[in-house]
Amino acid sequence: MLQKIRALVEKYWDIVTYLIFGVLTTVVNYLVYLPIYNLLGASAAVSNAIAWVAAVAFAFLTNKPFVFKSHDWSAKTVLPELSKFVGCRVASGVLETLILLLAVDILGWNGNIWKIITSVLVVILNYVASKLLVFRK
Repeated sequence: MLQKIRALVEKYWDIVTYLIFGVLTTVVNYLVYLPIYNLLGASAAVSNAIAWVAAVAFAFLTNKPFVFKSHDWSAKTVLPELSKFVGCRVASGVLETLILLLAVDILGWNGNIWKIITSVLVVILNYVASKLLVFRK
């Protein structure tokens, strides 16, 4: 039984590590978003944009070596990876921010709940983009 579990973890290791670092990236995002939104009273869209910058920096620095096993830190490798990574994250970040702008700032729905909903969507989109576009083998 233990061998079957180990085989499954090894087979899906990139997904397992992506989920671990995805949770940590989400924690970074929330640690920035929640105080700005709840304590400083900034709009959901502004709070999200600021949190996004911190989360993307953390995500690149952890996803590159630990999830997608890209260990070449030379400028020749890092710059294209970073530009594709940030480009994909800009696309998902804009989508997340637009959803929050509409749902929370315009429609007046709960910003904390909608942040969770959009986070799930963004995690899925970012994994697919990173796997297929950024850290291709």
